[in-house]
Amino acid sequence: MSSKVDQAKPSQKSVRPANKRGVSRLAAVQALYQMDVGGAPLSSVISEFTAFRLGKEIDGEQYRDADEQWFKAIVSGVYEDQKFLDPFIHKALAEGWPLKRIDSLLRAILRSGAYELLRRKDVPAKVIISEYIDVAKAFFEEDEPGLVNGVLDRLAHELRHSELDGEPAGGEG
Repeated sequence: MSSKVDQAKPSQKSVRPANKRGVSRLAAVQALYQMDVGGAPLSSVISEFTAFRLGKEIDGEQYRDADEQWFKAIVSGVYEDQKFLDPFIHKALAEGWPLKRIDSLLRAILRSGAYELLRRKDVPAKVIISEYIDVAKAFFEEDEPGLVNGVLDRLAHELRHSELDGEPAGGEG
């Protein structure tokens, strides 16, 4: 697997610019990563991101505006549904690759995408998958975006089979 740039800090590669929900997804993944690695409580992480990161300047870099409610919904939703989401993700992974063996940042991406596929029926599965592939591309350079595509595509077919009508949900990996 490729190395992350400053752990949960997105790289400067050419990734298509995100809209407010896209920025919220990226921030949610970073917040979930921070909670997983650092053990920070949900309320502290949400407060930190909304007060000091979303739409703010940090270390000379201006962070884009985010949909704060979307960010909070993803982070809180993943936190609340994690025990339900993890078995779905584990089942969608290749045999011999348990979720606990997956990199923390990649786990955060998969959990966020799985949460949206499960709980946000107002957003098309193809959009969710595409957005999280872009999030993965912001952090990883090698196989991880393809893994995100494959796992979320399998989950979409299981959780939203009527929406997809037998076609692949994911885009180019």
